[in-house]
Amino acid sequence: MNENPLMNTSTEKPILMIENLTVEYDHGLEAVRDVSIQVNPGETYGLAGESGSGKTTLVLAVMRYLGSSGSIKKGNIYLNDLDLRSLDDGELRRIWGNEIALVPQDPQSSLNPSLRIGDQLAEVIRQQPGITPAEVKQESIAWLKQVRLPDPERVAASYPHQISGGMQQRVLIAMALSSSPCLLVLDEPTTNLDVTTQAVILELIHELIHGQTMAILYVTHNLGVIAKYCDRVGMMYAGELVEEAETLSLFSKPLHPYTRGLLDSVPQLGETKDDLLLRPIVGQIPAIGQIPGGCVFRTRCPIAIDICREKPPLFYAGESRFTRCHRWQEIEQGDVDPHQELPAVKTGSNGNFTRSASTLAVEGLSVTFPVQRSLKEVLSGTPRNAVNAVCDINLEIPPGSTLGLVGESGSGKTTIARSIMGLQETYSGTIKLHQLELPDRLSRRDLELLRLLQIVFQNPGEALNPHLTIGETLRRPYIRLMGLSNEEAARKVTEILTDVHLPPEYAGRLPGQLSGGEMQRIALARAIASNPDLLILDEPVSSLDVSVQAAVLNLVGELQADHQNSLLFISHDLAVVGYLANQTAVIYLGHLMELSGQGDLFQSPHHPYTEALISAIPDINPQKQKTPVQLEGDIPDPANTPGGCPFHPRCPRYLGEICSTEFPTWQVDGKTGKSILCHIPLVELAKSQDQLAQKGNR
Repeated sequence: MNENPLMNTSTEKPILMIENLTVEYDHGLEAVRDVSIQVNPGETYGLAGESGSGKTTLVLAVMRYLGSSGSIKKGNIYLNDLDLRSLDDGELRRIWGNEIALVPQDPQSSLNPSLRIGDQLAEVIRQQPGITPAEVKQESIAWLKQVRLPDPERVAASYPHQISGGMQQRVLIAMALSSSPCLLVLDEPTTNLDVTTQAVILELIHELIHGQTMAILYVTHNLGVIAKYCDRVGMMYAGELVEEAETLSLFSKPLHPYTRGLLDSVPQLGETKDDLLLRPIVGQIPAIGQIPGGCVFRTRCPIAIDICREKPPLFYAGESRFTRCHRWQEIEQGDVDPHQELPAVKTGSNGNFTRSASTLAVEGLSVTFPVQRSLKEVLSGTPRNAVNAVCDINLEIPPGSTLGLVGESGSGKTTIARSIMGLQETYSGTIKLHQLELPDRLSRRDLELLRLLQIVFQNPGEALNPHLTIGETLRRPYIRLMGLSNEEAARKVTEILTDVHLPPEYAGRLPGQLSGGEMQRIALARAIASNPDLLILDEPVSSLDVSVQAAVLNLVGELQADHQNSLLFISHDLAVVGYLANQTAVIYLGHLMELSGQGDLFQSPHHPYTEALISAIPDINPQKQKTPVQLEGDIPDPANTPGGCPFHPRCPRYLGEICSTEFPTWQVDGKTGKSILCHIPLVELAKSQDQLAQKGNR
């Protein structure tokens, strides 16, 4: 076994060359250690790993933007033979935006809120030598057209807050590509976007750079995105590059247990909790100052042995592959099993429930929001308009069952959850818990109802009081809702921490001392402490790493098996919902579009909106990629809901006048039992969708 980490298997001269880079922060803490990467012309290089693995630090080092607390301790960074470490601030400014362009994760914080979009784009374009002011304006509009923004003149005159997140991200793409950089850095550019918008943005980038010689460094924790769009992949863990290979080779047979663990953590389309358990990586990534000696992954590795106490080199494993594992040859030959052990947890209900009894029944739920009037409208006596956020929704959750609620941002998912919880007054309809109609206001509900209904929000960092210890947070539901004494509540805290797989000593910690996954477990523990009959989970895993997500999903299934409560699971990720839910409801612009059972969600026919959602999910198998059904534009403003079918302005299967003038009726598929709200006959939908799936797989 010989080491050759800088081996250039390409005949082309790399655009980006990183050699033995080590980056440290204050007090000598090394966040990146001895990393070597090269990105060739026309190549998209994916950089993956959990939060805390050093991905962002590496990108900031390449950009020479580490700030006062960070510095490059050793190593070199070359951009087309230009030594970036040797440049002063003035020279770096000429490089930024011209030779190196960045598309960041959060467009809202990257755009100046006080400048119009056109002016911000013009700032970049006018850096081109010899360009006139008239040409700057003309090229700004041309770039907004090129990134397919509707009405580019209006967008150019708008401020960032006046356009959607997907449109903001397209503006940043236009700004990044307008200078024709030789290196484009994509730092989680679609993490905060819906899956449909993500698909549109990624396909747009792919088309704009196709055939160009620029190099792409794509940083993400979304393994499906890497499988679909990247040529080569580098896996980072605890500041080190632990594996590198061509995408197909790495995803087909990873040679490092860390890569294997990440792939096993991702639920694939069609997999359910009743079929298999996800295999999360045990433990968590070590803090910068607590990196173990030897192999950095050995404390979490299922095949660690004595030799792993020695630091492994980056072994050359053939076929342009490198891996930092002493036992890579045994993995390759199948002599050892690099999979994490299956967790010893129970699963939830298998969906064999009695239809006559329901934990939750939502009937005819409609929610409206009044639109604020201007002073002129108030003085003239103009009646106040209302926005229809949720329209005539009917849902049912049997005991011990999970209902998944899926849709884009702005579709009404959270409004439904808030209405059920009494946080949002309903306009019409009823919400029943065990056949008992619930008051529409939280203030009108007694303690017993509060105990029976609990919710876990998306961001546990905002949901937990930062000034209360975990023990104090968890004691509150036992004391207030269960009527226990302080001593009894303290004993229960120890039990509930064990239930969510956290040690008892966590009771003395503050939320700020926990990781995102640990905080989400505490939020779950607080919600189940009162043993609720209905638990609402609102995007509980969308911001978590795939391994932490897998652990939380397994935990949710285990807790449901223990308590037999019903779940309303809200998400925009159909793969996650399909894994966990017994039934799935697809909602668009406040309207229910489709209702399907667990085994039928990914079987045709689909509502055209569901079809788009499914096609937008990138598969972690590079050989199973499909062409996404791209939806034009953004979800409409609820204040201007279109007539007819609410989905018709974006529908790729638009029939004509009937879709724009007549509201569709429900159709039930005799084979799958699905209910679909669409004008197109289900037989025709199934036939055309099956043909498209066969044609679109590539």
